Amino acid sequence: MALRSESTLEQAALALAERQPLLRARDLAEHGVATMVLSRLVSAGKLERVARGIYSLPGRALSEHRSLAEVALRVPRGVVCLLSALRVHDIGTQAPFEVWMAIPHHSPTPRLDQPALRVVRMSGAALTEGIEPVVIDGVNVAVFNAAKTVADCFKYRNKIGLDVALEALRDGWSQRKLTMDALWHYATADRVANVMRPYLESITA
Repeated sequence: MALRSESTLEQAALALAERQPLLRARDLAEHGVATMVLSRLVSAGKLERVARGIYSLPGRALSEHRSLAEVALRVPRGVVCLLSALRVHDIGTQAPFEVWMAIPHHSPTPRLDQPALRVVRMSGAALTEGIEPVVIDGVNVAVFNAAKTVADCFKYRNKIGLDVALEALRDGWSQRKLTMDALWHYATADRVANVMRPYLESITA
């Protein structure tokens, strides 16, 4: 009976992995799958550990943004921002090797062995406005929308460079992924309206 029960649990775990490309140990625990069953599936090569506490079916094709999904699972209050958000929206030419994530000011800094994480602290409207959930490998990932991301690039131009902010503005505008109303709204929320004004005027001239 015990053997049948363990086999049933393994099948339940693999069925869940079919539905969710990235699984946390706690997701399995919520379905009654014990850590021991999870360990056995990994040892048998039926599941693979892709990051600490995160598992997937072996050889499963995952998206280019998998690292964002992994971080979202482990930093649930974070929002993908700046260079990583530009990548999601396919704006500009940046290809960051770190995941850029905004977190509340008083939250402890997440400690991840992988993927590499670059934390930006935000508060108020700067943290709560312009969030656009994106499903990546079955995970709901909070990402700032394109206009908010461009405004953030100007706000944090000392971190990423004014040239990156200008490229994002021009490329996003030429691809029609930005509207002037949205840019102005988020520039105001980020308190960089005066900084952005001449650049916004230049793209509409």
